[in-house]
Amino acid sequence: MKTDTEREQLIQGILVMLYQAYDSTLDEIYALLKKIEDEEDEEDLKAYDEAKEDIQINGTIPWEKVKKEMKKDVA
Repeated sequence: MKTDTEREQLIQGILVMLYQAYDSTLDEIYALLKKIEDEEDEEDLKAYDEAKEDIQINGTIPWEKVKKEMKKDVA
């Protein structure tokens, strides 16, 4: 994960390049970003469905058990 400063520098560099790009290149970049976003949404929905199915099959973990295991990990 990038720091806020690294992200800002990367975004600024991208903006410079975008302003210099041809319109057709901008269209291609937009289409690619949209495709990536759609794929990520699809992956998120798949993970959500898998988690729901796992809960239906295996149930959930009681909060008290989770707290007890967290205390073991910290100690």
